[in-house]
Amino acid sequence: MRIGGMTVTVIRKPIRNMYLRVQPPNGTIQVTAPMRIPTERIETFVGERVAWIHAQQRTIQRMQHDTMRLMREMSGNGQSDRQKSGVDTANPSHSATGVAGWTDDMRQQAKQSLERQLPALLDHWTRIIGRSPTRITFRIMHSRWGSCTPATGRIRLNLQLGLMEPRFLEYVLVHELTHLWAGGHGSRFQQLMDRFLPDWRTMRRELNRYAVL
Repeated sequence: MRIGGMTVTVIRKPIRNMYLRVQPPNGTIQVTAPMRIPTERIETFVGERVAWIHAQQRTIQRMQHDTMRLMREMSGNGQSDRQKSGVDTANPSHSATGVAGWTDDMRQQAKQSLERQLPALLDHWTRIIGRSPTRITFRIMHSRWGSCTPATGRIRLNLQLGLMEPRFLEYVLVHELTHLWAGGHGSRFQQLMDRFLPDWRTMRRELNRYAVL
C-alpha cells in the first residue's frame, strides 16, 4: 500500500491487534493486521506514526553507516578503495558485488578472517558445549548474524562477522552451537547460554547496535 508517500507492506493474519515494524537493512515498513480490518484503519494507524517511522529509518541509516565504517576499518579500505572497487559514493547502496556496501576485496577478507579464526574457536567451544556442527558455511545474510538447523547440525554464519570484532564471532558461534542442544530461544536455551557464556546478554546487546548489511 502507499500511505503518506510511503510504501507499506501489509500482512493480514488471524490476530486482534495491529503491529508496525520498520525493518533493516532498508527501513522497509511492515504492518501486521487482523484479517478483516478495513483498509482505512490501517492507513490511519500508519499515518499517526509517521514521525516514529522516520525516526526508526534514521536510526537504521545511522547504524548502517557506523557498521560500514567499522567494516572498512577492519578490512583496511578507505574512501579511495571504495571508488576503485566500483562503489558509487553518491549512492552507497550500490557496489561492484551488487550487495549493499560490499566489495570483492571485503568479501574475500571477511571469508579469510572467518577461516582463520574458526578452527581455534571450534576446538575450544565444541569441547565445552559437547556438540559439533556437521558443517559451517559463510554467507551474506540480511536479517541475522547466524542460523542453525539442529536436525542436520548445519550452522551458517554471516560473512559480515569476519570484518567485525572477534568477540562477536565467538558469541554468535556459541549461540548457534547451543542450538544443537536447544532449537528455540526458551528457558532451556537461556540456561545453557548462561552456563556456557555468562555475559551473553551483554554481547547480544552490543552486537545488535550494529546493522546487518
